[in-house]
Amino acid sequence: MSKLRVIGVNFDHMHLGDLLRQAHENPNVEVVGVQDEDSERVFPVLDRIGLDRSLLVSDLDVLIEKTRPDLAILCSSTATHADWGCRILNLGVHLMVEKPFAASLEDADRLIAAANLAKKELSINWPIRWSPIYQEVKRLIDSGKIGTVIEVHHYGGNRGPLRHLADKIEVPEVDNAKKSQSWWYQKRHGGGSMLDYMGYGVTFATWFMDGRKPLEVTSTVDQPDGLEVDEHSITVARYETGLSKFETRWGTFTDPWVHQPQPKCGFIVVGTEGTLSAFDYEPTIRIQDRDHPEGFNHPVPPSEAPERNVIEYLLHHLTTGEPITGPLSPKISRIGQQIVDSAVLSAREKRTVSLLG
Repeated sequence: MSKLRVIGVNFDHMHLGDLLRQAHENPNVEVVGVQDEDSERVFPVLDRIGLDRSLLVSDLDVLIEKTRPDLAILCSSTATHADWGCRILNLGVHLMVEKPFAASLEDADRLIAAANLAKKELSINWPIRWSPIYQEVKRLIDSGKIGTVIEVHHYGGNRGPLRHLADKIEVPEVDNAKKSQSWWYQKRHGGGSMLDYMGYGVTFATWFMDGRKPLEVTSTVDQPDGLEVDEHSITVARYETGLSKFETRWGTFTDPWVHQPQPKCGFIVVGTEGTLSAFDYEPTIRIQDRDHPEGFNHPVPPSEAPERNVIEYLLHHLTTGEPITGPLSPKISRIGQQIVDSAVLSAREKRTVSLLG
């Protein structure tokens, strides 16, 4: 089998370094190029991974013409996902967008339409999809362990997007004046904790609920001095089965991959026959059911190929032709985007809104 040829496009999001590392370390994948207009933020990443600096090409069209890639990994600012992504798809390359899907439902639909027209695969990477604990949560739900899911509660966040680089390298805290200079904190670029993290909760809730949608959404956000976007949001979604809650936070006391903050980052899922709680990076899931109302700890098995990371997963699906499913699929992620768009409207207008789209 020939190697999957991969390019990385735009280093706005620090996750591109992590994804390029996964690609570089996979023996069946070759990183054939990267694109960005700022070599100063690219070269340190390539150096850490062990990739040659000659891979950098500033012009996307030239890069694709030169390298003929199979797959492009896009890590641009959220607001430019659709512009970059449609260009890539129109050039005949499979596309993986790093979370979130898009800045709006309109942009998400532009990407879906471009993929359909080009007859290319579109996938959305949510990094916690590769966490063994959430793979096990889905297996438990599908097995009927807690009955039908009727509520999902998610708390997601970290100390902030400017507190770490690729490979989770820590950097010092900055004040609001410096924050406002970053795209992460600019409304026009799709900044804010809600757009960054809410997609996790609502997309995975959609996955856990087998594609069910809420009826209406109510959301509120903080309004920090000196910033034009939120660092904290709380959203309540009303489903036919009841209420679910999704909270996002930049500025947790600790990062969950170092020490779990309080509240813990993760999910609580309520079913008709039991409940479970699963928190980022923990080795067990806490389960209650009819036979064990006091609860017990369920061990989390390690992930197995091709479920260990997104590069391995997409390599498998692109070579076998098996469909891309779950949070990576545009179908599930689009529902998540509907909920996010509804939450943005609700927070802006300070009222409950019906689900958009």
